[in-house]
Order: sequence, then C-alpha cells, then structure tokens
Amino acid sequence: MPVLRAIIVGGGITGLSAAYEFAKAGQPAILLEARARLGGVIETDTVEGCVIEGGPDSFLSAKPAGIDLIREVGLGSELIGSNDKSRVTYLVRGGRLVPLPDGLLMMVPTKILPMLASPILGWKTKLQMGLEYFRRPPAGELPDRSVADFITDHYGRETVDYLAEPLLSGVYGGSADKLSVNSVLARFVELERQYGSLTRGVLEAKRKRGGAPANGPAALFQTLRGGLGQLTRELESRIRGKIEIRQTAAEGIQSSGQGFRVRAGGEALEATSVILATPAWAAGVLVRDLDPALASLLEGVDYSSSATVAIGFRRSDCGAIPPGFGFLIPARERRLLVACTFVGAKFPFRVPDEIVVLRCFVGGAGQEAVLEHDDEEILQRVQAELQGLLGWTAQPLFTRISRWRRSMAQYTVGHGARLNSIRRRLESLRGLYLAGNAYEGIGVPDCIRTGRQAAAQVLGRLAV
Repeated sequence: MPVLRAIIVGGGITGLSAAYEFAKAGQPAILLEARARLGGVIETDTVEGCVIEGGPDSFLSAKPAGIDLIREVGLGSELIGSNDKSRVTYLVRGGRLVPLPDGLLMMVPTKILPMLASPILGWKTKLQMGLEYFRRPPAGELPDRSVADFITDHYGRETVDYLAEPLLSGVYGGSADKLSVNSVLARFVELERQYGSLTRGVLEAKRKRGGAPANGPAALFQTLRGGLGQLTRELESRIRGKIEIRQTAAEGIQSSGQGFRVRAGGEALEATSVILATPAWAAGVLVRDLDPALASLLEGVDYSSSATVAIGFRRSDCGAIPPGFGFLIPARERRLLVACTFVGAKFPFRVPDEIVVLRCFVGGAGQEAVLEHDDEEILQRVQAELQGLLGWTAQPLFTRISRWRRSMAQYTVGHGARLNSIRRRLESLRGLYLAGNAYEGIGVPDCIRTGRQAAAQVLGRLAV
C-alpha cells in the first residue's frame, strides 16, 4: 500500500479543523472517527423551533480561533453574541437564588459596595477580601498549587466554596481542590507574581486598558444562530471528497519504516504523520505499543463525565423567570444540579417567545455516577430541584438528555509538568502530533487552534 501523508484520528471539532487544513491545501489525508457521526461533543438539535445544544453552546469571544474559522468558512453572518445586557448570574445559597455582585471578575472583587451588600459571603470573608488589597508580591517563584489553596490564601475558604468552586464547575466540571491554578488561572498567578494582591492587580490592569471600545465591548460569548453544529456540518461538507473519511475506530499505532502504521478497521494504514485529535486517555491507549512512557503520561490526564438536560416549557405554563443567564449551585448546596442556563435570555435568537428552555448540567468531578441513572430518574430529580428553586410546577413540552463520558479534561496540579514531559517524549516521535482539549485550553477555540496548528506543522514538513 502506498504511504499516506497523514492520518487524523478523531472527528470532533479538533479533527475536523485539522482535516479542513489538508483539504484547503489540496493534500491527501484520512480522517478516522469511531462514531456514526462527525462533530464529537458538538451536537445540535432543533425541537419545537428551539436550538438545543447537547454539548457546548458557545465560546469565549476573547479567544479568536473560533470566530476566525467561522468567518473563513463563510458563516460570519450567522455569528451572534450573548445578550450581555441581561447577564446576571445567580448563585444558590441557603436554598435560594442570590445574584452575583456587580464588579466580580471570577472571584476577584473590583467594586466595594456591591460585595459588602451581597449575602453570598460572610463578614469575616469580606474583611479578608478588603485586606487582600495590601498583599505584597511573593519573594520568589511559587510552586503549582490547587485553585482552592490559591484562592483560600487570598480570600478565604468561603470564597472557594461559594465563588471559585461553582464558577469552575460550570466551566471544567472539576474540583477546585484538584485543579491546577497555574493551568486554570494563569492570569491570576501572574497578577500575584507582579502585584501580590489579585484585587490590586485586576484594578491596575483595568486602569491600563482604559475605557471600553468606541463601539462598545464585544459580547462575552459568541455562537452561531443555528447552533455550533452549523460549523461542524460546514467543515464536513468542505472536506468530503477531498479528505477520505472512514467511520471506524483506530486500534493502535506502531512505528514503521515510513513513519507510522495505524491499525483501523482490520487494516494497517501507513502514514508519515499522525494527528491524534482524541481525548488524552484514548490517545494513550493508541500509543501504548509505540511509546509506553508517553501512553502513561497521556492516560494520567484526568477527565470528568457530565450530562446536559434540556427542558422546554410553554411560557404560559411557567411562573416568573428570574432576569439573567441562569444559576450555579455550589457543591455545599448541591444535590444533583450543578448549573442551569436560561437559554432564551442568554441567546434570544434560539428560543421562540412562547417557549422557555432551561439547559441544566449534572455530573462532573465526583458525581459521575449520575450518568448511569436512566433518563426518567434524572428528569424527575432535575425537575424537583427546579421546582424548589423557581417554584414552577409546569409539565415539560419536551426534554433532551446528552451524556458525555470522560469528555472534559481536568488540569490537575502538576499539569504543566506533565505537558513538558509529553513534549519531550514527542521530540523522539517525529511526525506524531497531539491536539484537543487535554493540553492547553478546553474550549471550542482551543480545540480549533490546536487542530489547525497540528495540521500546519504536518503541511510544513511536507513543504520542506
């Protein structure tokens, strides 16, 4: 069999982004995907005129890779931003919804009066927050710490429990006691190094930036009017006929005289380059025969499992809807629900006026067992919690549950050191590339960026 130039393993947004680069360059490649569909965790459905996202519903505007690709493939006119004028987020404390105070940047207060007036934190914690302003920079380089240790040191444990933990659970589905501050909150680590005080550092950075742009600040989140599935479908249409797509599982990788031999679907495919656009644990299984040490490092990346539960109601059947994007539930208050988004408030174009859609999140680090429950039990428990928090007794118009097992990478303490070790192993495996959410960013833009970068590196080798 002739040697293929490249094999891409994984047909999620990372692999599709890599394959798009090969199709654009007119270079041959094979894309292997074990599932019956492409797109990975991006899964968009339309129910009763509502756009329902089973996986991510948007991405941060501050990371340009997502917007750049969307515009490049001709979907720029479909971009919509979050309705930030209504961006109020609630936290559950004492069984009721309490709005996060104005001026809060993650867990860093930038306004005094809103924080003083908020019942989310007690007075002892508020005093510690005030005194934190006078901290001096550390004397030397500090080791990697957990987010919990880092925030406790600056603002106290209550801030971890009622701000850092729920905010990070909504993003990473992880534990503040295990996540690496260097990998998850690198910006705040740099502010600590420079200013000592996070509060003083954030205020100084804000002062240096000056006022908002003349045309107003960009929306915090961006997405596509018809869902992120628009992007994966567009990428798929652009690679079909140019890139060979095989919907079969890769089974292992070995070295060969020409580069690598990938076992898939009962065949041995030869390639000069391989891009592993899979979860790190899956990549570890594939390279076990090739490099056991690299396999061990990759399989050491923790993952959490979670599920999204979308529930649609007729607006006329619902009670009052709190103004805002939704709410977060700290672990100390949590039964099953981790968070809930009011979809129509966050993205008005996605839900007809006569319908209300709540997008709920369950599972995450330490609560993965919920995914083994059947749909009926999950729905009953979620609806009971919603009724207690919102007071609604309405019967759903529709429901959708999407389960994502071992899908969210956890950047635990020591993640940076693990990455350095992985990079060193890759130096001896010229032509093997890793891409996806396991390494340097978990969002859709990070997956797109790493997929395109890996493809660019392969194409650069071909041009030499």
